[in-house]
Amino acid sequence: MKASDLFIKALENEGVEYIFGLPGEENIDFLESVRKSKKIKFILTRHEQGAGFMAATYGRLTGKSGVCLSTLGPGATNLVTPAAYAQLGAMPLVLITGQKPIKKSKQGKFQILDIVEMMQPLTKFTKQITHSANIPAMIREAFRLSQQERPGAVHIEFPEDIAREEVESPSLFDVVDYKIPYAGDVTIGQAVDLFKNAQRPLLLIGAGANRKRASIALTAFVDATGIPFFNTQMGKGIIDERHPLYLGTAALSDDDFLHEAIDGSDLILNVGHDTIEKPPFFMHPGDRRKVIHLNFFPAEIDQVYFPQLNVIGDIAYSVRQLTAALKPLAKSWDSGFFKRIKENVSKHLSKYENDNRFPVLPQRIVKIVRDILPDDGIITLDNGMYKIWFSRNYPAYVQNSLILDNALATMGAGLPSAMMVKELNPDKKVISINGDGGFMMNSQEIETATRLNLDLVILILNDDAYGMIEWKQKDDGFLRFGLNYTNPDFVKYAESFGARGYRPSSVQEFKENLELALTSKGIHLIDLAIDYSLNHEILNVLIKEYSKNIKK
Repeated sequence: MKASDLFIKALENEGVEYIFGLPGEENIDFLESVRKSKKIKFILTRHEQGAGFMAATYGRLTGKSGVCLSTLGPGATNLVTPAAYAQLGAMPLVLITGQKPIKKSKQGKFQILDIVEMMQPLTKFTKQITHSANIPAMIREAFRLSQQERPGAVHIEFPEDIAREEVESPSLFDVVDYKIPYAGDVTIGQAVDLFKNAQRPLLLIGAGANRKRASIALTAFVDATGIPFFNTQMGKGIIDERHPLYLGTAALSDDDFLHEAIDGSDLILNVGHDTIEKPPFFMHPGDRRKVIHLNFFPAEIDQVYFPQLNVIGDIAYSVRQLTAALKPLAKSWDSGFFKRIKENVSKHLSKYENDNRFPVLPQRIVKIVRDILPDDGIITLDNGMYKIWFSRNYPAYVQNSLILDNALATMGAGLPSAMMVKELNPDKKVISINGDGGFMMNSQEIETATRLNLDLVILILNDDAYGMIEWKQKDDGFLRFGLNYTNPDFVKYAESFGARGYRPSSVQEFKENLELALTSKGIHLIDLAIDYSLNHEILNVLIKEYSKNIKK
């Protein structure tokens, strides 16, 4: 069997459904083998980043490794950001890059970089295939590592001369699953003792708990124990946020209204969060508050995170064990304290959500999107100032209904991520929400979305600037400088790709445009002017003054 054919057979053996990529001449044997596959769909993108972000999102949503392809040199270097995105975000991703022949020189050193070495700090595994007989074992190991907790990126370099080799008597390896061990009874007992000695326990839900079994177990835990919960940005929707015990999302690391509850607690059960995601709170030496780290792997100690107990093993099992042990204690904790804070948080978050000024306040945009989108509708966020507002103000009702990145937190991933979400969920309404800056970083993928016949709404929140950095600039007392630019005409830009564009001039017109776009076929882009003028007043002056008074 030809080596490139064996490679594709090995991918089929792993259950690969898609390969996203932008091939080069070093990939043409591989590409021909993909063409002959009846199980794998190849999706050509307009930039390697688009391919990598789509593949990583596939891995994030399915738990199976997404696969992307590039050529050598500049194609491979364009996959650096998606590799980091998947590695930090715990998304199983397999990156395949081409390379010139390794057994003889073809064009000297033209375009040749040591891509394997380049990928070393960005992946869990990076190897060059030097003999075609090694293909089945290397692919099996790459997929095993990419999906193993904590999931992440792996890289395989496939030189063109190896791709053309003939393999005698090829055979594939069985995909052997495994079960994650359970936490021991002694450790569960230690956790229960900490709860028995607590008066105001809280549950924190992080990205690692975004597993179906864990979601069910956590909902049952909250229902049985009556312990209030909050989540990280990447933990949104794991429990329906209409739940009466939901306190809010820690969109900031400190000094938000929600932190009154966090600071007032004496025990936090942290399920699925680790220090790679931006911290939802800071620990300090001498804190009376204790933290239990419940995850698939032990806590990585940091100056701001050093839990007193690790409960390591299958998350759903550990949570179920704690539920059974703590259920008899359900009425022994102080819930009134948190109920008062929840009312205060809700009061502050709802302010301005019905304000109809134009350009539109972010709070109003969040309210309109939530009111119009069905319960199971999905939004994906790029990275920018609006991510804080959606994290704080947008209640996610369903698991994986608000897709954002708070690990690498790169700009440019929002649109490719939304395209993958829609490809996997053709019957659900999907909105890609982007700042004008982040949108332009991979806006060329509108062509890919159009070619795939996706029904997708793209919302651009336009302030003609890198708004989050402006906010930080002002908070640090600097003058506004170096962050403003001129945008293209986004309506005409959309139309040039065969999409439909809108530019509303009022809140009412925005609502009408959004409703029409969500009920129509094809790609719809809405260029919406956003007003960030209250960012500093609310997120710096108001909440910090409030926090200061509470701490007094």
